[in-house]
Amino acid sequence: MATSEPVRRSAAALLRLTCRPEVVGMEHVPARGPFVMASNHLSFVDSVILQALAPRPVHFFAKEEYFTGTGLRGRVRRRFFESVGSVPVRRGEQAASVAALESLVGLLESGQGVGIYPEGTRSRDGRLYRGRTGAAWLALATGAPVVPVGLVGTQHLQPPDTNGFRPHRFSVRVGAPLDFGHPGRRHTLPQRRDATAAIMDAIGAL
Repeated sequence: MATSEPVRRSAAALLRLTCRPEVVGMEHVPARGPFVMASNHLSFVDSVILQALAPRPVHFFAKEEYFTGTGLRGRVRRRFFESVGSVPVRRGEQAASVAALESLVGLLESGQGVGIYPEGTRSRDGRLYRGRTGAAWLALATGAPVVPVGLVGTQHLQPPDTNGFRPHRFSVRVGAPLDFGHPGRRHTLPQRRDATAAIMDAIGAL
């Protein structure tokens, strides 16, 4: 899946100019090979932030509607999400979600980076909630390391139930990669749960 470096660089420059973010630990993102970036989730713009500021492209899920809009706004939005390598997913359909997860496996097996929010949805009160097992499944199935990320303050950029972007300082804190080996798709449920707990602990510590 192709990404556009000029679009990523432009988004990063805009964020740095308007928000002056604190970014710590990006050197932990592997310089080559696959990785799973696992982050807490506070705002609609979290994926844009991580895709823009990471040293390598990171492919996150994005709602299918972002790729099917019409008119000038729809075309601009579609172009942006395509440029940063977002993966369209249809919400509310399990089969579509499984297919989307498989598309992330394909990206990892081709040596690319993917991003996922283990909580599954945005936190409306800033707290870190129990993680789902998707990030652990990806790591165990492919052998890719998990790069934990703690976001702080991004909820102020677009508070829940609001539209528009509001410049505000925020922090991106990246931790050391977690390696869970490569047991493959036939790994056990306890392995997946243990990996999920380790991922959430690492995110919480950041």
